Amino acid sequence: MNDDRRDDGRARSPSRRSYLRGVGAAGAAGLTGLAGCLGGGGGGDGPVTVAYMPIYPDMQYFVMQEEGYFDEINREVEGQQFPSGPDIVKAFASGDIDVAMFGIVPAMIVIDRGIAAKVVAANIEEPMAIMAHEDFHPMWEGNDPADAFAQWEAETGERFQFGTFPEGSVPDILLRYWLIDTHGLEPGEAADVLGLGGASAVFQGLANGEVDGTSIMEPVPTRVEVEGLPYEPLALAGEFMPGQPAAVTLMKDGVRDTPFAEQFVEQHVRATEFTNENPETAAEHASAVIGEQNLPVETARKAMESPLSNFISDPHSIESGTEIFAEYAHRLGKTDAELSTDQVFDYGPYDAVSGN
Repeated sequence: MNDDRRDDGRARSPSRRSYLRGVGAAGAAGLTGLAGCLGGGGGGDGPVTVAYMPIYPDMQYFVMQEEGYFDEINREVEGQQFPSGPDIVKAFASGDIDVAMFGIVPAMIVIDRGIAAKVVAANIEEPMAIMAHEDFHPMWEGNDPADAFAQWEAETGERFQFGTFPEGSVPDILLRYWLIDTHGLEPGEAADVLGLGGASAVFQGLANGEVDGTSIMEPVPTRVEVEGLPYEPLALAGEFMPGQPAAVTLMKDGVRDTPFAEQFVEQHVRATEFTNENPETAAEHASAVIGEQNLPVETARKAMESPLSNFISDPHSIESGTEIFAEYAHRLGKTDAELSTDQVFDYGPYDAVSGN
């Protein structure tokens, strides 16, 4: 894959291989230049900018790009890769992007800030693992959770430290929920919760022994296993939060109110079906887009066998978990209001495509 770089360091994915239907090459080039001056494409016929992250919860993007599904949409699609949700929130607020494939909590933050946008599709459910150093597992198994963390601190001289995505992210909130609601433990007392950055930063934190555990999604757990790092899953999201939401597809009103919305969701559903029917090929696509130096093909394939790789498109299926995340986002001060599902979701495009 050819992958050039923007001035701000974000990776830019190749645009669609064909230009806008019914528009000559010269006219399309003019539209592209105009959109570049104005930021995101928004309404009209210009390019639509889609933000994504190098994680498995954005698998539909990898498939849509590599299988040429964007060619079935009557707008040019330009992808931009970001390391974390907060970076996408900033770009969304600046008007630089039109569609974002990222965590449900950053999506709520965008909506809470008064930006006219809603979630039109889910990407995955129950994709998170709580991982801990192998030395901690004997302390945990069969023991009171508080006692296990106390024993770790007594034996190591330091409080147990989880390192994950920034505060308020999906991995961060899931970890807090697991500590507080599942085990009655307070972050900062039983264990510390540190924001390290995106997936690459979390992996490096584990590889360098900077933290004792994490809350993370694929392909990081598989990379940890393949590279023999001393961390193992302690709990899987599906065990304590069935239907746990994670990455979603957020679309601003400028494009959500046009035919693009249903066309994009149609290809999203198609990509989900392709992924579930052709996991090895989807893994190859993930490796190609993320970069084989960071995600070798064999590691990508192995990650598809993980119980965390649960790809979906139906936004209805993550409603209950979204309510939990909305409560936590508000509790942490990430949103001014505790958003309702009506404020978060627009089911129209998915229902139209699926026939609901």
